[in-house]
Amino acid sequence: MSRFEQVVGVARGSMEELSVPGVAIGVLFEGEEETAGLGATSIDNPLDVTPDTLFQVGSITKTFTATAIMRLVEAGKVALDEPVRTYLPDFRLGDEDAASRATVRQLLTHTGGWLGDYFDDLGAGDDALAQMVERLATVPQLTPLGARWAYNNSAFYVAGRIVEVLTGQPYERALRELVLQPLGLEHSFFFMDEVMTHRFVVGHELDEDGNTVVARPWPIGRAAHACGGLVSTVHELLRYARFWIDGGELLNRESVEEMTRAQVPIGGEYDAVGLAWFLREREGVKLIGHGGGTKGQISWLAIAPEQGFAYVALTNHQWGGPVAERAFNEATEAYLGFREPELTAVDMPSERLREYLGRYQSKLADAELVETETGLEFRYELKGGFPTPETPPPPNPPPDPIAFASDDEIFVPDGPFKGDRALFLRDADGRIEWLRLGGRLYAPAER
Repeated sequence: MSRFEQVVGVARGSMEELSVPGVAIGVLFEGEEETAGLGATSIDNPLDVTPDTLFQVGSITKTFTATAIMRLVEAGKVALDEPVRTYLPDFRLGDEDAASRATVRQLLTHTGGWLGDYFDDLGAGDDALAQMVERLATVPQLTPLGARWAYNNSAFYVAGRIVEVLTGQPYERALRELVLQPLGLEHSFFFMDEVMTHRFVVGHELDEDGNTVVARPWPIGRAAHACGGLVSTVHELLRYARFWIDGGELLNRESVEEMTRAQVPIGGEYDAVGLAWFLREREGVKLIGHGGGTKGQISWLAIAPEQGFAYVALTNHQWGGPVAERAFNEATEAYLGFREPELTAVDMPSERLREYLGRYQSKLADAELVETETGLEFRYELKGGFPTPETPPPPNPPPDPIAFASDDEIFVPDGPFKGDRALFLRDADGRIEWLRLGGRLYAPAER
């Protein structure tokens, strides 16, 4: 059995275990590509998934938006450390000081500090993104500007709007000219009328009874295209990865190094963030990567430029993350000689444990850390709000078992989401100020 067949085998087994309808997977290593399509595009209207089947790649789009910004930097139209208002004079947030001082770099490194999970569908017009950025005038400032790293979708609306203003074109057209066309990405799209003429997947989620159903609505709305709207294929993303491995005329070497150097430390699954890219180093192998999640579609792209390695997994189920992660671990072991190390649980004295127990709240979900007869677990309450504020919540996921890896770091020791991690963040007085879970900040509820 070849290395790639081993990777595909892990993906296939995980699909069957988790009832994920379809996966497309690919590996690039030392210039050679291998790809596979598994399962079906939809449980209602099934077609075979192939490596050319279109999936929503979600937030992988952010790396494309950042690349477009860097092209404008090279053209002398943008400076990373200039305030956003240099390019968008009317930029507003709920906090005037943050709006006046926020820089382009802070947009691309998720350090703006304002609420990142604001979503809405503002129609299909060319003004959708401009309207979305105007809506940010009401979003709250969660942390002081630059003080914390926290995943920020809405910062990339602003970055996309800068692209629009400086090119004089809608974001999608500008991105095609700045990034997609120069790389030869001819089968990556944003609009449904483009996608529907090709083979594409629909997302899936679980209903109240735990059955897999088609996730609706399918589109995320044009206003969110700059942060997560790209629809692409395994072949296209591997072509994109080739640029980050081999280089080319799209960006000069200094720009690539700037995008892929550690800009802000993170902790947990990732060491740091570059400009959009997440960075981690394992056993001397430096990886850049980004995942994506839309309504019922989960994606992952990881690249080890020095080793000439890239991995892509695209799935069409809300539980596609474990499929992508398990196959990725198989791929890194088979091709690069390492596997993501498993965390070891440590005992937390009961007198200290009380500090952590309780409910933590965010825009889209609450999480409660409780002590049961069998140990610690997180219980989730989803609130809805994606892809529009009116979108009702999906059924709550089952509780996750939780263990401490160290002071202020917890992880999932078993189950489908084994290895997922979260961090408790403290204020200057040593009190728990936030729980950072899935990149988002959850505030402790009053106890």
